[in-house]
Amino acid sequence: MSEEKDVMKWYVVRSVSGQENKIKEYIESEINHHNLGDYLQQILVPTEKVVQIRNGKKINKEKVYFPGYIMVQARLEGEVPHIIKSVNGVIGFLGETKGGDPVPLRRSEVNRMLGKVDELAEQTDNIAIPFKSGETIKVVDGPFNGFNGVIEKVNEEKRKLEVMVKIFGRKTPLELSYMQVEKV
Repeated sequence: MSEEKDVMKWYVVRSVSGQENKIKEYIESEINHHNLGDYLQQILVPTEKVVQIRNGKKINKEKVYFPGYIMVQARLEGEVPHIIKSVNGVIGFLGETKGGDPVPLRRSEVNRMLGKVDELAEQTDNIAIPFKSGETIKVVDGPFNGFNGVIEKVNEEKRKLEVMVKIFGRKTPLELSYMQVEKV
């Protein structure tokens, strides 16, 4: 078994952007349909978790980290490369020369890629909305819900904002998380 594991190499499949997960499923079902499951170890579509705020609600979304690319760990023998390339939405293998064989990723590239995948899996609150000092925001969560304020300082490390809010005619400094505010 250890010999067989050495033969499994990582390849990058170029695909139609925005369809990566669907194409991943197509490849898996085609390979299984042809009973070639032994030739395919895994298919990865690296994603990162981003939190978007829509209408004051937090929405967790998975965003594809490398749009248009799917990582495939496989043994490309016989019909396998042809089956993968014939899947709807697959453009071809990255690094493949016309009529030549697909070029596997180097070990260092694989480690870097998998390291990035692990790193992205661990980052949970990668907020897609950057705030700047001087911006006017509206508080959408907490006791000051509904108040407008001006960002005084952005603390990216703590993911907090120092906001100056007018309460009863007096400016009051508040420390709020990114999640508690939205741009006006």
